[in-house]
Parts: sequence; C-alpha cells; structure tokens
Amino acid sequence: MKNFGQMLKQAQEMQARLAEMQAKLEAHEVTGSSGGGMARVTLNGKGDLRQIKLDPALLDPKEMEVLEDLIVAAHKDARTKVEAYRAEATAALAGGLKLPPGFTLPL
Repeated sequence: MKNFGQMLKQAQEMQARLAEMQAKLEAHEVTGSSGGGMARVTLNGKGDLRQIKLDPALLDPKEMEVLEDLIVAAHKDARTKVEAYRAEATAALAGGLKLPPGFTLPL
C-alpha cells in the first residue's frame, strides 16, 4: 500500500500544478493582428476574447466586409498564438513526459 500512498501524493501534486496552470492561462494574453495591424484581437491563454482594436480608417460602411474579414483573420492569428502557448505550457507541465498522440492535459 506504500505505492498507493505515493501515487495519491503525486496525483495531488499534479492537480495543484494543473490549477496553477489554469490561473496562468487565464492571466496570459496574446494579440493577433491583420491588415498590417489595423485590426487587432486579444485573447487570454484559454482562448477567451478580451479585446478588439480597430483602426478608425476601417470604419467605412462601404468596406464592412473587409473589416469583418480582418477581424476573423486577427482572431485566427491570436488563436494560433494561444494554441502554441498552451502546447508549450502543457509540455512544461508534463515535465518531458511523452503523451500519446492526440492526448492533451485538461487545460
């Protein structure tokens, strides 16, 4: 039963590290941009939208479709950065542990 106690302790430590990682993801922010920075979208590390910034020059009603496309592109850029950050954070949390393909930690 000594091994069970040690496994339980390791599970509790992992749970604490996961909680810490959740807090870091919540606080971390990345900004994606498009149109040479005319449209910017900021997401937190969990992928939640925090802010949208638009250059006033984009606010022409005749160019609404362009504006919409730029927002989507900026969001995609930010989302890619969030996914890269999460992958890096997960790898650090796993401590070099080789996870099976497709397996992710619950972040």
